[in-house]
Amino acid sequence: MSIPPPLTIRNLTSTPTELRLVERYAPPPQSDNGASFLNITRSLSSLLKTSSSELAAISESFNAKDVSITVGQFETKTTDIQVNAQEILRLTFENNGQRYRLDTPPQSSKSTVLTPLSPNPQAEYTAVYLPAHSHIAIFSSANLASWMAQLKDELPLSVLSIPGTHNSPTHYTALPSVRCQAVSVLKQLENGVRFLDIRVQPEYPEDPSKAGLLLVHSAFPISLTGNKYFAKLVDDIRSFLDANPSETVIMSLKREGIGRSTDQQLSRILRDHYMTDANFWFTENRIPTLGEARKKIIVIRRFVLDDALKGENDGAGWCIDAESWPDNCADGTCSSGEIRVQDFYEVEETINIDQKITFSEAQLGRAAACVAALPEGPNAASAAAARQPFFFNFLSAANFFRPGCWPDRIAARVNPHIVDFLCRKHNEPSATGGPAEHMGIGDGSTGIVVCDWVGNRGDWDLVRCIVGMNAKLEMREKRTQP
Repeated sequence: MSIPPPLTIRNLTSTPTELRLVERYAPPPQSDNGASFLNITRSLSSLLKTSSSELAAISESFNAKDVSITVGQFETKTTDIQVNAQEILRLTFENNGQRYRLDTPPQSSKSTVLTPLSPNPQAEYTAVYLPAHSHIAIFSSANLASWMAQLKDELPLSVLSIPGTHNSPTHYTALPSVRCQAVSVLKQLENGVRFLDIRVQPEYPEDPSKAGLLLVHSAFPISLTGNKYFAKLVDDIRSFLDANPSETVIMSLKREGIGRSTDQQLSRILRDHYMTDANFWFTENRIPTLGEARKKIIVIRRFVLDDALKGENDGAGWCIDAESWPDNCADGTCSSGEIRVQDFYEVEETINIDQKITFSEAQLGRAAACVAALPEGPNAASAAAARQPFFFNFLSAANFFRPGCWPDRIAARVNPHIVDFLCRKHNEPSATGGPAEHMGIGDGSTGIVVCDWVGNRGDWDLVRCIVGMNAKLEMREKRTQP
């Protein structure tokens, strides 16, 4: 058995942290039924409720060591603390005079909230432990239902790290090659997702008086138990935004399905029957600020406009223009210049999944290297000229004819890899495997990361890691405040 590497701590928050105490607990022998204590510790939440005396009582051995290891803001530090796969490591950190505790059971990469040990804690932290690398990444905890509340109104949406989903409403019982999501859109929104990828088919394209839009994935319905409709989806989004007015939802809309409908017919249906309330829909052809976007759906249009709509917004057009969306690309740009895309999806064989991962990491690097011109910063005057595009990074791919390349199978490989990348390498110098050297170190944004099968079995680690990457931008915001 190989010896695990020593413990590495990456502090992805704007506050320095100090490791003050290291405690070790060896699990007891297996019980008669063969279930080891290590299996119990897969539930981090239950471990974190265990006091030191309780944990010591059920362990074979116990020792503690006072240490003083400071990890600065956005710093990575490899310690001399050796990790033993047969031990439970309990770590006590101190931030601004307050202490927080973290248990790291072996073979668990689920995120956990650090337990505050001081009364009236001023902050909350979440950690992801990667046992294969003995690596801990610490993030500032976010309330995923309202994480945008912490960000300033003046920020363009394109500078943020935003979790999204691909073929977002496809959580119903469906063909395995059609289903891309584990949970409903409403559940996605409540857990931090802010970009939705929606594909629709006009139900009665020849009758402009009818509003029916079917939710589809390519030529297929998204449910084997009956049609699902765009109108119900919009109602769910409205309900979420009413409850969380600090948030926004970016929606990409595309026409798919079968039949004779046209993009132009779709544009008229959307304009006449849905997007009539300017207080709920943002339909200008530009990237808005967060303040403009709050409590609204921001529409990105992947369809051609009817001629009658081309003069909207004083001739600028209707909705953010993504007509020229590059197909199946590793790095492409829409003609508007406001959207840059990684959407390589034709994975012919399982061996091509590694290529998909490489393309996804490269797009993360491009987004991370950008440095936003903040509204109140020294470069505010050039903010418009330095406008940052949306970086779209699709982690999704599929091959309908190969079960090993169905969406859930690809997500099972890609999602954990991207969690690992974000925790260990994202926006790190090239020496540690991060962005290419010529890119430098920027704000560390991820752009819009579009995922399949997030929230499966309650696992929202990928979303938490993406949202956590807004911390460096938040720190820069605070420094520009008078």
